[in-house]
Amino acid sequence: MPELPEVEVVRRGLASCVVDRRISRVEVLHDRAVRRNPGGAGSLVDRLTGRSFACVSRRGKYLWLPLDDEQSCLVAHLGMSGQLLVVPRSSPPETHLRVGIGFADRGRDLRFVDQRTFGGLAMDELIDDGTGGRIPATIAHIARDPFDPDFDDDAFVASLRRRGSGIKRSLLDQTLISGVGNIYADETLWRSRIHPERSAQALTRPQALELLGHARDVMGSALAAGGTSFDALYVNVNGESGWFERSLDAYGQAGEPCGRCGSLIVREPFMNRSSYRCPRCQRTPPTRRTAGDR
Repeated sequence: MPELPEVEVVRRGLASCVVDRRISRVEVLHDRAVRRNPGGAGSLVDRLTGRSFACVSRRGKYLWLPLDDEQSCLVAHLGMSGQLLVVPRSSPPETHLRVGIGFADRGRDLRFVDQRTFGGLAMDELIDDGTGGRIPATIAHIARDPFDPDFDDDAFVASLRRRGSGIKRSLLDQTLISGVGNIYADETLWRSRIHPERSAQALTRPQALELLGHARDVMGSALAAGGTSFDALYVNVNGESGWFERSLDAYGQAGEPCGRCGSLIVREPFMNRSSYRCPRCQRTPPTRRTAGDR
């Protein structure tokens, strides 16, 4: 699933191409792509036709396009393979085109393409986010991300240090901090020299703040590189891949030498996924002894 840098690349591309253009045509070519929309395909078509997108917004990995009525929005779930493309109206349909949106100015169309159909589009109502902003009701429980101006570093650190779970599991918890997925969690922990299973409670406040700084740095670098693309499934609105995979230090680097110490990066199972780490720089934390062990 695309993480914060990839979704932000898409958001920026959409913001420059689809805002303030009146929607004249909505075609739903696959019902699964609108399965989350109340009322299905017909409702989506009715609610979008004649409206325009006021802006394009994001929180963590979640993307939405508020409408000009200031009350509702189109939420885009990219899933594993969803793509939002802006293409000439005359372009032939993509193989996995699911939803097409045309505009009254007859300029470039907005198309939702999804090979695996895990993603989708849905209408939602906007509610107050508590700071004067507006957010879709269905994602109001998602925490702010590290690039959000209202992200509270001290509150995050305090919450993190109260958790007894491993640090990587905590970084992936979107109700604690949003936008960090498997790739950038591994990269953040490698930069921080922290083992993924180390207890979050074991971090000192300076260590937790350093961890947060590394998360911002690695995702900022990925954003500058257009995101991370391992295949053709993640692309920007022009169909172009990102190139941050060339700069990865841990994720996907099993068997390659660590860029700091030269030890070979290892791959380990983690929550039905994989973790990548340096066995020397990110040493396994000591096992806690219980009273019965003494």
